Amino acid sequence: MSESSAPLVPVLTRHHHRRLREVYRSAGWPCQDMLEVELLAAGQLERIRSPDGHETLRVTEDGIATLARVFAHHKAARSPHEALVEQVALAMDRAGRLAWRGLSLRARVPLSLTEQAGAPSCHAVSEPLPGAGSADDEMAGPGHAWVMACPDVFSIRRSTVEAYLEPVVHEIKVSRADLLGDLRKPAKRAAYLDMASACWYVLGQDARGRPIGTTDDVPPECGVMLVQEGRLVVAREAPRRALERLPLQVWMALAQAGAPLRADDSGQAAF
Repeated sequence: MSESSAPLVPVLTRHHHRRLREVYRSAGWPCQDMLEVELLAAGQLERIRSPDGHETLRVTEDGIATLARVFAHHKAARSPHEALVEQVALAMDRAGRLAWRGLSLRARVPLSLTEQAGAPSCHAVSEPLPGAGSADDEMAGPGHAWVMACPDVFSIRRSTVEAYLEPVVHEIKVSRADLLGDLRKPAKRAAYLDMASACWYVLGQDARGRPIGTTDDVPPECGVMLVQEGRLVVAREAPRRALERLPLQVWMALAQAGAPLRADDSGQAAF
């Protein structure tokens, strides 16, 4: 076969990997687009025709090997913090909750807390929203301000009754220095408690496998989870309070964030 007539095998990208995963998890109905054509040409998919003439797709052995290789690569590349965040999010999903990672949510906190020393950041609490004297500031109430907070994991119950959603925040810490620095920011905890019915600190382990903190380190208004032999263990229950409804800005953030994490989407960012 001449070089000009040799089959062209496409280079697989993350879009191909995502489609492979979708086909593997589905009934294999074809999309009949060029992404599918390239996967067929690369031998990652094959067409199956049923006796009644319907055509479906099946991931080949080469496609299975590709999915396993890509998943292993990205799993190894995850930092300890990212790995623990995903573990908590998946645990929430298996507990019947809808979980999101890396949301940016607006919360109402006492103005005095935002004025304390310490440089806030998005991963903690941002500066009060700009526009002093604006409608947003007035809605926050006397002595309060709106801030933006970024919980590591935000989850709600799977319920059609808003009063039963029980929004929960999990804050993940994998180093003692980060934990102690975080605990010096009461505005951050106040923001989390404003947007959720409970707040947890999940404490990882150091290089020697020791917990980076104990329940004595974390204020009593928050629950504590520890990692023991790779499992999440409740060290202290989080106090819960009633939250009749999610604020509109939280619903908007959830809508913009898209679908929550699912247990069978482990490693979804890798695809």
